[in-house]
Amino acid sequence: MADRKNTPGIAGTSSRMNRRTALKTLGAGAGAVAGIGALPGIIGCAHASDEPIRIGFQVHRTGIGAAYGRWYDRTTEAVVKRINDEGGINGRPIEIVAEDDGTDPKRGAEVVEKLATKHKCDVAFGTLFSHVVYGSAPRAGELAIPYFVVSEGHHVASGALNRYTLQPGITDVKSQVEAMGPFIKENLGKKVTMIYPDFAFGHDHRDYFTAAFEALGGEVLEKIAIPPTETSFSKYFPKIPRETEVVYHVMVGPAVLTFVKELGEFFGPNRPEIFGFIDSLEAVDLASPGLEFLEGTYFWEGNPRYAQEDQSEFDKAYREAVGVDANGASISDAKDVSTYAHMFGCWETIYVIKAGMEASGYSGTKDRQKLIEAVESMTEMPHSFEHPQGAKLFNGKTHQAFGHQYISKVTEGKLVLAHTTSIEDTLYEDEVDYTSMSF
Repeated sequence: MADRKNTPGIAGTSSRMNRRTALKTLGAGAGAVAGIGALPGIIGCAHASDEPIRIGFQVHRTGIGAAYGRWYDRTTEAVVKRINDEGGINGRPIEIVAEDDGTDPKRGAEVVEKLATKHKCDVAFGTLFSHVVYGSAPRAGELAIPYFVVSEGHHVASGALNRYTLQPGITDVKSQVEAMGPFIKENLGKKVTMIYPDFAFGHDHRDYFTAAFEALGGEVLEKIAIPPTETSFSKYFPKIPRETEVVYHVMVGPAVLTFVKELGEFFGPNRPEIFGFIDSLEAVDLASPGLEFLEGTYFWEGNPRYAQEDQSEFDKAYREAVGVDANGASISDAKDVSTYAHMFGCWETIYVIKAGMEASGYSGTKDRQKLIEAVESMTEMPHSFEHPQGAKLFNGKTHQAFGHQYISKVTEGKLVLAHTTSIEDTLYEDEVDYTSMSF
């Protein structure tokens, strides 16, 4: 069982964010964001009002992201209830205005425009699938509406977007694979075949894992791209070279159960080591028939689905709030498995929005620039009720959060935590400085 200790973190902003950065210890106490305390010139008083703060929720209710969207919706409702019960933001209640983007880039841009112009939302929030983020973020920049995405793609930190787009509540693929590479090479094998979805999210895995793994002396033998709307996968598996020591898989969409079952049928009892990202089994019950072959395989998890032996008080409270049991399923239906590895990002992102609005004295859309500047000034995010997944560092220059990554092993039909990375393991050099861009 990995030891979960406070992890060193940066206490200020630097021009480079890498493994050799001078570190300070993250504070262990609760509280929204520790690194925002000294913001002269933008700290304002709270403005009590009956007028709600309107958060536009761009949600994948339909399309290939629907399973995620349903649990993003449920998590968002839970965190908003908690904040409103505690007095809201600056004395004002939060109102969620939700619009379905169909997990479609073109429709995503239309949703952002609708949230900004028709619904007069203060901010937009929630997008997961990277191709939808790419399609939507430019419109958010044109409309000057803060766009808080809960995705994982490297799109934000790469500098491909704009100053209005931030990802402060969830880590990105590049940081995840930087931390996974050493574990795979040291414990599973040096020759890897990758299977990934053929769109931006999958391309991030392909590009950044390959670079990280080869830098360690490993080899990626084959890269198998699969359309995210595919429903049958057996025809792709013969492309896996015989000398493969590790199959690295990450799939998304409604056919993920079929993908994993067919992978098991293809290999039978003589499989190589298997390392998957839990995306391939998000919202899927591990007890589903046909998944027995996963015993002894490993998964990356953004947040461990099963409550672990050393479960924190913060994870326990978060599970209770969103209505998830110790197995990661709905407390009202044990077969309704959550997207637990990702949905915490909604909870944490809304708390970041709250912290930013309170630090900047946000009173309306005229204060959007001050809100973004306040979030850019954040650094340390301690493990707390507001950040139940774990402590994080926020890099205001790249608009990206960095946090612990979890590797779990399928053991007696459950995901048991085998390794927790440090935050330092996930850091990479800055590729952009959004703070140098004008609004």
